[in-house]
Amino acid sequence: MLILLPPSETKRDGGSGAPLDLDALSFPALAPVRREIIDAVLALSADRDTAVRALKLGPKQAGEVDRNRAILTSPTMPALHRYTGVLYDALSPETLSPEAERFAASTVAVKSALLGFVGAADLIPAYRLSFDSRLSLERGVPSLKKRWAPASGAALQEHGGLILDLRSEGYAALGPIPRRDGAHYVRVLARDESGNVRALNHFNKQAKGLLTRALVEAGVDFATTAELLDWAASERYELTETTDGSGDLELVVPEVAGSPGKLMAVLRTAGA
Repeated sequence: MLILLPPSETKRDGGSGAPLDLDALSFPALAPVRREIIDAVLALSADRDTAVRALKLGPKQAGEVDRNRAILTSPTMPALHRYTGVLYDALSPETLSPEAERFAASTVAVKSALLGFVGAADLIPAYRLSFDSRLSLERGVPSLKKRWAPASGAALQEHGGLILDLRSEGYAALGPIPRRDGAHYVRVLARDESGNVRALNHFNKQAKGLLTRALVEAGVDFATTAELLDWAASERYELTETTDGSGDLELVVPEVAGSPGKLMAVLRTAGA
């Protein structure tokens, strides 16, 4: 089983790991594109004003350019701990048991705009680059999608097991999952008190973080979609395959008014 997560704009500073070692990262076939994009980011970062414009940074975010200038020399930490934000707050990797963290290391990958797919335990630096970032203000320079999609898609083609894609659509486009049985994009929906179901926007990332946590805590390397859905039903998660032929899975959660903490409490109760 492979669980694909999006990165986040926000990342923790620092780390205790040695500088980035490209040869030590998961998905080694992505190495040529990684080096190409790192070179482009370093070249872009040489001119702060140009980098600020290309990365669409605000006045208080210029320090992100310094992060990018240091991606080959700054300390590293495991990818699952580098990212912050709603999804990762819900996943709360720092509170996982050692067994769950080891399982995450073998089953969870994050789609970085800088490094492509990285394993949960891969040591990575802090950086600033999004799926829609530009690597140059000049015309004709290939986009990140054109650079990443072929190599990342091929890497996923080599994975013959169950794939759960929890990425946003922008990051999913940087490495599309194969169109086959057992490869699923996961959509999150909310059911209100009247039973109506709609797309869940505000807490979408949180629900995905909670589902990921439940999966790594379960520690089961599901081989098939049927096994996954049986587990979800036994844990009282409403996870089903769509009937429209897309192969997508839908996670339906209660629509809870109020703070994110309320949604977390409801989902954890449902999965207990």
